[in-house]
Amino acid sequence: MGFSLSLLLSAWEEILKHRIFSLAYNISFDTKDGEVTVRVNSFKKTDGSSNDHYHDDDETIKSTKRTRSLKNYKPENVKLLENNFSFKNYVAVEDNNKEIMMGSNTLKHVPMPSLSLPEPAIMFSPRPVCELNAAAVKLQKVYKSYRTRRNLADCAVVVEELWWKALDFAALKRSSVSFFNIEKPETAVSRWARARTRAAKVGKGLSKDDKAQKLALQHWLEAIDPRHRYGHNLHMYYDIWFDSESTQPFFYWLDVGDGKEVNLEKCPRAVLQRQCITYLGPQERQVFEVVVENGKLLYRQSGIPVETTEGSKWIFVLSTTRALYVGPKKKGSFQHSSFLSGGATTAAGRLVAHNGILEAIWPYSGHYHPTEENFREFISFLEENHVDLTNVK
Repeated sequence: MGFSLSLLLSAWEEILKHRIFSLAYNISFDTKDGEVTVRVNSFKKTDGSSNDHYHDDDETIKSTKRTRSLKNYKPENVKLLENNFSFKNYVAVEDNNKEIMMGSNTLKHVPMPSLSLPEPAIMFSPRPVCELNAAAVKLQKVYKSYRTRRNLADCAVVVEELWWKALDFAALKRSSVSFFNIEKPETAVSRWARARTRAAKVGKGLSKDDKAQKLALQHWLEAIDPRHRYGHNLHMYYDIWFDSESTQPFFYWLDVGDGKEVNLEKCPRAVLQRQCITYLGPQERQVFEVVVENGKLLYRQSGIPVETTEGSKWIFVLSTTRALYVGPKKKGSFQHSSFLSGGATTAAGRLVAHNGILEAIWPYSGHYHPTEENFREFISFLEENHVDLTNVK
């Protein structure tokens, strides 16, 4: 027994010494669908490496091969991580878990929109830079000239208005105050010229409508006064001047001459100087012009319906050219004579309107004293423009 065991050991040493069997441990890695498979092969016998005298120990060799062979070893698939790791599946799993845990109170994840700034566009032009600069300068000059013309046009309107008022003031002052010179008596021609200037002021528009109404006589003083002080106040001082039998003209007497120190208790001098009526020029009165559209009263420039406010009086005048003007009355500041600068009117009075719909009219004006015929003329104007007068008081 001991002999056979030693013989086997010596034979095994010879095999290893002479490398009769070549031991190969083959490991292969196969890749499939992103996974790595480790395959282990068994030891194999090399070709042409065996000797005949070892056939007697065949059973021993087979036993050794069974002991060390990996032939029946099944390959194992080892799953590794994917090459490209993504958080999408992880987020989806987390969301599913949250939905399962919360039940009906599911909170849905709403992704925040990503903010991205647009890339700056770079414009290229085949033209040289000098031409582009010249074009930019030309464009700026054109715009600047446009703005200049616009500003000059606005200034022209203002200058025209101021020039009109300056001429009106100078003419009235010349005919009322500055003409008077004690050292040089006034001629008849000068008197008629002054009278013509004053008559033209209060009678403007009569040539277009012979039925038009002039300012009441007591308000003529207001129209021909260079400052357009309230006619009712002027008339009080006029009575004092008339009773004094002064040789000085009224306005000269009132502002420069003997009556400049007169101060009435009913109308103090401070009130006389403060209450001056606004006389609108041709451009200024356009703001108050009213037209009739679809039976409603609308301001021509803005298109806003006429809306009279409670607690204030709204007045109107109809010019001899059939132009209607409407605005709020302010005693001692803005009255019927303001619209046409003291000129004659076809109709004048008060009205009430809401959202452009006329509700009431009165033929009342202390400056013009309109007649019944003037009131009918205004009613005719409204009917011609299809204003519903059924419910108008």
